[in-house]
Amino acid sequence: MVRLSGHGVVLREWEDNDLVAMVGLFDDPDVAYWTPLASPFDLEAARVYLKRAQERRAAGKRVQLAVTVDGGEPMGEVLLMLSELDLDVAEIGYAMGAAYRGRGLAARAVRVMTDFAHDAVGVSRLLLEIEAGNAASAAVARASGYRLTEAPPIHSEEKGRPISLQTWEYDHA
Repeated sequence: MVRLSGHGVVLREWEDNDLVAMVGLFDDPDVAYWTPLASPFDLEAARVYLKRAQERRAAGKRVQLAVTVDGGEPMGEVLLMLSELDLDVAEIGYAMGAAYRGRGLAARAVRVMTDFAHDAVGVSRLLLEIEAGNAASAAVARASGYRLTEAPPIHSEEKGRPISLQTWEYDHA
């Protein structure tokens, strides 16, 4: 069981009794627009999401943790996605519930996950992929020590709309 703390947050694994809270956090227009999460995000979507999170964790592919201040009420999520091709590279993602945005929780959670990835997992290169135009997520990236790289944008399609992802990298300096 992974439980991390620091910078005023406690990150813990999602539990079965978090399903209703997950709906409250992720059934949100901003989360629907900026993330690949199902929309609408109802109880069934939460069950599927939790099951996949547990399977990916067991397979060593992802660590998906609820963001809390004390180990209790989830306020969002931060996740570490490990590369199967390059064990030195991983990506971090995050989403905060609308009621908890603007408090610095996402940046603090990203810092804790960054430290975990470096210190416990041994990842040397950490990336964020942020859609161009997502000013809030870019602010989280800067606040948590990441810088925009000169890598060309990654173009794809998500939920029927074209997206352009910019790559941010953790700045060790």
